[in-house]
Amino acid sequence: MGVTATPVTGALGAVIDGTDPRDDDFDFDAVHAALLEHEVVFFRGLNLNEAEHLELGRRFGSPSVFPVARILGATEPTMTVIADGPESPNAADAWHTDVTWTATPPAYALLHMEEVPETGGDTLWASATKAYEALSPQMQEFLCGLTVIHDHEGFAQAVARKAGDAAATIIEGLDRDYPPVEHPMIRTHPENGRRGIFYAARFISHIKGMTESESDAIIRFVGEHIKDPRFHCRWKWGNGDLAIWDERATMHRAAADHWPQRRVVRRLEIDGDRPFFTADA
Repeated sequence: MGVTATPVTGALGAVIDGTDPRDDDFDFDAVHAALLEHEVVFFRGLNLNEAEHLELGRRFGSPSVFPVARILGATEPTMTVIADGPESPNAADAWHTDVTWTATPPAYALLHMEEVPETGGDTLWASATKAYEALSPQMQEFLCGLTVIHDHEGFAQAVARKAGDAAATIIEGLDRDYPPVEHPMIRTHPENGRRGIFYAARFISHIKGMTESESDAIIRFVGEHIKDPRFHCRWKWGNGDLAIWDERATMHRAAADHWPQRRVVRRLEIDGDRPFFTADA
């Protein structure tokens, strides 16, 4: 029957069937093409172990060493285990693209569900490209000229709450190694040339060259715009499910509706390039 990609919503997302990453005949090209088209793809009940997760990630590029792991001395690719529970509520329930406070944010992410809560705990994705395309031509032109300053302040606040004795070392390393960076408000996708809104709620400091009130107003407008359900898909997890998404074309958030139940995911990021905007795209 071959590989099939069944859409999840009209905006983005597709369920992949007909191929398994662990098989010798895994059709990576078909999966990669589906990912570029649908921006996030899902495999049901794969139950990958860590080695299989990492091996699949390498098909998409170089697995990342997460900045916190790097600060703590890691030199090899790392997978982040995110465990929510009674003492560690979900801190990712805001629309964002991952690690935008670095100069070269990830290109892809692979998220494996290790322990699904009995109720709640869905993840939502938003199409940055669909959100851009829904804007008026006048607003598109305006946003295309903006440069946004991203910083790690919001991330550091979460670290301070969760990292315990290591928090001071991590925050010192963040301040030393990850100064604020400039990114375009609208980025051009390096593989298909589409434009998308580049947004991360807690990682945006301000818009370069604007007054504080002007910057706040535009950031608030963009944040409200991407909340429109026309741009979204929502995934109800099963244990062992895998989601792969294009960080250059999407935003995501983890619904904080399962507390105090336990929810555990394993995430691998794939290195990306510096975001850019091409005027003649």
